[in-house]
Amino acid sequence: MSSPAATAAGLRIMLISSAYNSLTQRMDAELTDRGHRVASHVVEDDFGLRVAVAQHRPQLIIAPMLKTALPADIWKAAVCLIVHPGPVGDRGPSSLDWAITEGAERWGVTVLQAVEEMDAGDIWATVECPLPPVGKSDLYRGEIADAALAAVHLAVDRFALRTYVPEPLDRALAARAGTAAVTGTLKPYLRQHARRIDWTHDTTATVLRKLRAADSFPGVLDTLDGREFFLYGGHEEEALRGRPGELLARRAGAVCRATADGAVWLTQLRPRRKPGGPATYKMPATIALGAKAAKRLPEIPAPLGAGPGTWADIRYRERDSVGYLSFSFPSGGMSTAHCARLLQAYEQARSRPTSVLVLGGTRDFFSNGIHLGVIEAAPSPADESWRNINAMNDLVHAVLTTTDKVTIAALGGNAAAGGVMLALAADEVWAREGVVLNPHYRKMGLTGSEYWTYTLPLRAGVDQARELLNDARPVSALRAREIGLVDYVIPATPDAFPAEVETVAARMAASPELTAWLRGKAHQRAKHEEARPLSSYREAELAKMRRIFYDQESEYHRLRYAFMRKL
Repeated sequence: MSSPAATAAGLRIMLISSAYNSLTQRMDAELTDRGHRVASHVVEDDFGLRVAVAQHRPQLIIAPMLKTALPADIWKAAVCLIVHPGPVGDRGPSSLDWAITEGAERWGVTVLQAVEEMDAGDIWATVECPLPPVGKSDLYRGEIADAALAAVHLAVDRFALRTYVPEPLDRALAARAGTAAVTGTLKPYLRQHARRIDWTHDTTATVLRKLRAADSFPGVLDTLDGREFFLYGGHEEEALRGRPGELLARRAGAVCRATADGAVWLTQLRPRRKPGGPATYKMPATIALGAKAAKRLPEIPAPLGAGPGTWADIRYRERDSVGYLSFSFPSGGMSTAHCARLLQAYEQARSRPTSVLVLGGTRDFFSNGIHLGVIEAAPSPADESWRNINAMNDLVHAVLTTTDKVTIAALGGNAAAGGVMLALAADEVWAREGVVLNPHYRKMGLTGSEYWTYTLPLRAGVDQARELLNDARPVSALRAREIGLVDYVIPATPDAFPAEVETVAARMAASPELTAWLRGKAHQRAKHEEARPLSSYREAELAKMRRIFYDQESEYHRLRYAFMRKL
């Protein structure tokens, strides 16, 4: 009998999801890497789903993220595997929310067969994982996604063998009774009344759990400055104190609010939708509150070398001749202000007597390019788009023209569009295994900038660059290494990734070949500049982008509006 991997190769697999989200993209990329023919369908209605299934005739259907039940005729005609973000026995639509709210330290992902009763089908695979104290969306893209892919690959291999018999739920629970295995129970939808924060009595730890459990969606409904908002973020403040519920300060677009025994930073807010009004979207807290309300709060910047007890979205530290410039922006978007502050920090880091400079290196998003939320909220989205793309270009240019240090982009999380190009500006790109790159702009109706016409063909070749941009498909870290976008893939958990980066960076800084390598780098940059100046690439890219930004009928404005409101 052939091995499972060989037997599984070449299946026609269809991914059915409520949105082409990060987990669906990663599943698409990794299953494609394994030789399967993968088609994806975002469910809008049952009729469209039936048409898509009839067209693709999948041998196996997988639902990475599905908010509605599959029609019975679909799951009766083909094996349909549901990816549930909970351990064996866990059921309900708020699995991860409950786990975080109740302080679970370990969790899991279960792949089970679709049947009439939700989350009650036979089990094809289950994988456990840790739950570190971070936000739900961060966990979902990190530990939960790692466990989900491990479980899905195992389930696909078992399906391909044609001899595996999935385990009924009751038998699986009985087998785990009395063991150390993590199990769950049926939980109801976690509604806002259960998420509500009592600022007078809730401790900082309690507030953080509530915020983290609602991260990304749905947020925690609350009142600020007399208006209703959904709150997002949740970072502990070690020094500021005030009357519980009081807003204390602002920093980097976030606001600090007092709890019963401390304070927390809220990074984003989403206004509550008014009856009959348009859908709302997340934006930096100070923008959502409005300039007048935000300016009443004192601005308390965090020092670049802030310690772990101080919340900061940009940090810098040094060790063993290596500088580490880390940054973490909500949802990966980089506004004009984010770019300006990061460029200022980069210039300071570049002036330090180090030989290696690492950018990023934290868990979750590296960067997704320009900040569509800030742009959408601006009085003139066209003007803000233009400011934002120029600020991104300024930052990328600074990285490209650094010739006295080895620059490393360390991707602990996903990157897209201009965020990928920011990474490609570095000398080397290191990515955690499991990271997904979307090196294209087309799905937002843009031609792209950030010097991509220089860096992308230089790394991947002209033909491959054109294919990446036109296909607009997600690329796994392993595939990115094959085609030249990534130099080193690090197999590590999200929490372990920074330490692994530090180990390799220190080894590079100590290399006796480093001086000669830097001389070669400076020489190559000078040759490239003589052949075609970087300013020429920038001008050509931005000329196209400007036309798109200032054309109110361009697809970009329609797509951005729909994307921000999840239409």
